[in-house]
Amino acid sequence: MVHLNLILPRQHDTSGPNIQSMGTLNLLSGQSSSTTGEGNSKLRKRNIHGVLNAVSWGVMMPLGALIARYLKVFKSADPAWFYLHVACQSSAYIIGVAGWATGLKLGSDSPGIHYYTHRNIGITLFCLGTLQVFALFLRPNKDHKYRFFWNIYHHLVGYMVILLSIINIFKGFGILQPDKKWKNGYIGIILTLAVNAVLLEAYTWYIVIKRKNSASLEKMPNGMNGARI
Repeated sequence: MVHLNLILPRQHDTSGPNIQSMGTLNLLSGQSSSTTGEGNSKLRKRNIHGVLNAVSWGVMMPLGALIARYLKVFKSADPAWFYLHVACQSSAYIIGVAGWATGLKLGSDSPGIHYYTHRNIGITLFCLGTLQVFALFLRPNKDHKYRFFWNIYHHLVGYMVILLSIINIFKGFGILQPDKKWKNGYIGIILTLAVNAVLLEAYTWYIVIKRKNSASLEKMPNGMNGARI
């Protein structure tokens, strides 16, 4: 008996990298050529999407949080820290929405290419960021009974946005596969922000404790542990 091993042509997968390459085939002449124009245009859009989101969600959002967290401890920075915080976060949101919309456009123009985790985190970030913007208009006064709960909500959602933003940016690096210098550069920026946050946190507590001690001494009659002379 003779066994024949037949190798039959099979269809390529219609997803992922298999459909990112484009070209034309002339069936009469048998010649083929690549269509690089559309591919370059799509790559340019992906890069724009990545830059917009990295700058907005990945850098400006954490920077705005640092401004609100650590500048307000200085009395001389009030109310300037608030306007800086709002300006930074609002700009980050506007740029981030542009990056998010670019991502949606890329998804609709790339049938068969799905990055579900990256997309879902992006949609979540847009929703949380929009909630933060609307929450600004519902911000109670400092002495309002609901201000405490508003602060908890604002801080929790803000930290969630920062955490998800950083995670999703690294997801984007995995998708785009840029030169290592871009990823290393972003890691350097995040580490710089983190180190500054630790240093400012320590200094903030030093200022707070110093003020409490000063206030306690001022309450003591003649500054002698409550003993009157």
